[in-house]
Amino acid sequence: MTADVLLADAQVLPAGGPASDRFDWAEVWYPVHYLRDLNRDRPNAFTLLGRDLVIWWDRSAEQWRAFEDACPHRQVRLSEGRLDAEGRLECPYHGWAFTGTGDCAVIPQQATTGQAHTSDRACAKTLPTATAQGLLFVYAGTPERADRVPLPLVEPWGTDADWVCIDTFRDLPYDALTLLENVLDPSHLPFTHHGSVGNRANAGPMTDLKIVESDRQGFQGVWPEGPRRGKLGTQSTTFIAPSLMWHDLEADSLGRAMTVVYATPIRAGECRIFARFPFRFKSAIPRFFLRIAPTWFQHLGQNTVLEEDQIFLHHQERRIQQQGGSATYSRQCYLPTSADRFVLALHRWVDRYAGVPFPNEPLPASRSIPELLERYQSHTLHCRSCAAAWRRSKQGQTVAIAIAALSWTLAPILAVAGVSATTVILLAVLGLSAAAIAWGLKQLQRRFEQGPRQVRRNQKA
Repeated sequence: MTADVLLADAQVLPAGGPASDRFDWAEVWYPVHYLRDLNRDRPNAFTLLGRDLVIWWDRSAEQWRAFEDACPHRQVRLSEGRLDAEGRLECPYHGWAFTGTGDCAVIPQQATTGQAHTSDRACAKTLPTATAQGLLFVYAGTPERADRVPLPLVEPWGTDADWVCIDTFRDLPYDALTLLENVLDPSHLPFTHHGSVGNRANAGPMTDLKIVESDRQGFQGVWPEGPRRGKLGTQSTTFIAPSLMWHDLEADSLGRAMTVVYATPIRAGECRIFARFPFRFKSAIPRFFLRIAPTWFQHLGQNTVLEEDQIFLHHQERRIQQQGGSATYSRQCYLPTSADRFVLALHRWVDRYAGVPFPNEPLPASRSIPELLERYQSHTLHCRSCAAAWRRSKQGQTVAIAIAALSWTLAPILAVAGVSATTVILLAVLGLSAAAIAWGLKQLQRRFEQGPRQVRRNQKA
């Protein structure tokens, strides 16, 4: 299903379900993957709203499919299976195979005249999918509503060649609402991200932050002065319930810049962030350099920025939940300035319409600092660019170690054999250089696996 198909029906339904006074978290399209990171040759696992899914490419229909990650036979995870020679999803346990519509096509254990595979009980449970703006979306609610509910897209983001976009994603150790609260708050940037994407010198009063309109579908706000004490221009903010927000800034000096965040709820205490940074620069020079920069290199820096928040947001979330959660937020937190206006608007939306995505579910146990800074499982493993760079660094390290070992083995042998001192010295230098390269590649691997404990804001000037 494509975005065009979704909008073809004139009778569009709002996200959040039929009730005008309540917002249903399931009746929404959620992004689950960047299309470029999905592997068409094997099943891909994801958890959405606590529901385990398997995502796979149906080559006969040429579209992505999403099933519940459970075979109807013995409830084994289909994501551990494979795509068979006919392109069907095959269960790893007993070989039951399913078409893109969820129908069971093969039960190897039944007689040739058997009809068990035609039973509704043999079908896999399917969820609607759609693609747009480089993302795969899954509809978590009533399937019959899906094609009438619009995708949550970033409407101001144009498609002309002047736009360039930096994308990243990561599985975060806190809820989608905690993430939204954080990214809707522009006042934390100069302090939390000082030395990376912020500067304490840019902090100041934010007396003119205001909500322009608000309803069940979200809200819009404006910051007339804008960041860096008005040096860049007015910034508008949009929240599309329940999981999309963006800041939009058009600066006379730079051009247009957006900060877009999707917060996809995985389970209680965990979400996946899709962070997108579309730019339309007035100059072609920054656009050129952003386009040629390797994706994995950009992701290393963006992971560091995310970690500057998550080492404390993980614990903040638990303290707020212990004291009553969003319902008591304004009593728990002292919010005397307009800088917190967007954060309050989010909690008012939660309290009035939506509640929390996982009611009555406790948060998992607190993670240690090393666990919070883990990168491999939360990002690298699922990122095509970073996974490839990580593998290449390991391969390069192996080659460099072999060269160093061979050089240092041969150098003394050649010296005893009377080979010229120059040759022996060059061989030893080659070994040292190879060892240095191996060490550097090992450090690079660690950056794909673990973030640094020391954050820039706490380093001495």
